[in-house]
Amino acid sequence: MRIARTAALALTSVTALLTAAAGTAFAGGGTSSPDTAPTGDGAQALCKRVPKIEKRLERALDRLEGDATQRGSIARLAKRVENAKAAGHTEIETFLNDKLTFRRSLVPTLEKRQKELTAVKTWCKANNNGSEK
Repeated sequence: MRIARTAALALTSVTALLTAAAGTAFAGGGTSSPDTAPTGDGAQALCKRVPKIEKRLERALDRLEGDATQRGSIARLAKRVENAKAAGHTEIETFLNDKLTFRRSLVPTLEKRQKELTAVKTWCKANNNGSEK
């Protein structure tokens, strides 16, 4: 009798969860509609996020340009490549060297984004933070 009650309770719980999940999916339309085009360019939201984006870019560039004691810096990764080469670990050296190449390519990309963000910030100030009023 006890096993039957436990089984019935488990079945009821599973049924309730499945019904709730199906109801939520049905109420929400199931999936988002990829056919709808954006109505604007998102200028107001971008203008609102400019200070956070600036801080993030500065923090990333500071980290990349740090010395060998800074985690995530180019210098630290270059030192690891040297250590792998000195130890004769060619596979590790190759892997880290590819990672180093990518990390070095990030610096000009992030600097370019900083310049573009400065232009966006200027535009936002001149256009009432992107509001259409």
